[in-house]
Amino acid sequence: MTVADPTLEFEKALHAGGARYVIGCDEVGRGAIAGPVGVGLCVIDQSVGAHPTGLRDSKMLSEKKRELLAPLAAGWAIFSAVGLATADEVDRLGIMASLGLAGKRALVQLHEAGASIAESVVLLDGSFDWLTPVLATPLRVRTRIKADRDCASVAAASVVAKVHRDRLMIEADARYPGYGWVGNKGYGSADHYAALDRLGPSELHRRTWLHERSAQLVEIDGF
Repeated sequence: MTVADPTLEFEKALHAGGARYVIGCDEVGRGAIAGPVGVGLCVIDQSVGAHPTGLRDSKMLSEKKRELLAPLAAGWAIFSAVGLATADEVDRLGIMASLGLAGKRALVQLHEAGASIAESVVLLDGSFDWLTPVLATPLRVRTRIKADRDCASVAAASVVAKVHRDRLMIEADARYPGYGWVGNKGYGSADHYAALDRLGPSELHRRTWLHERSAQLVEIDGF
């Protein structure tokens, strides 16, 4: 099935509704069993030009293509940022609160870079607003299902965040060898689980997620 390229139609509607800036927002690493969760943000205004050729939701691109597009996407946006929450924070706070924390950290980066957050609308991929609960001063947040596929600002954020996190996991593989993070980036592949059986978890593994899997396996075996 052919999927249409992302456009700026929804962002233009937000501008028409009074938003000076639109901040495309997407998360990465949510389903991983090791490493941080990340939130990418890309800021655009009405003067932004055509988005980089070939830009898509990061999940629809090869690793090589993402690497090529990430600097182009970051350069296309007025500002871009990636915030992170650690595996330990995911264990202690839960995934939704950690997404919010990572998003808040990315917003701080934008603010420090000079972005006008108060004049912006955050366009968040998905149907659930996990950002607002962590903010001391609420922002205008709009959720949209498949925004990473359909909205260019969110697609750009997804690529920037994915490449940033992937590079962190590749670097971490050198410090914690054996888990195959260069290939699986911390996600639960068969080889990754096999390595866990051999080596046990590292400091970068989400222990609560591993406990849940172990409990499920015990329940299956018991059944």
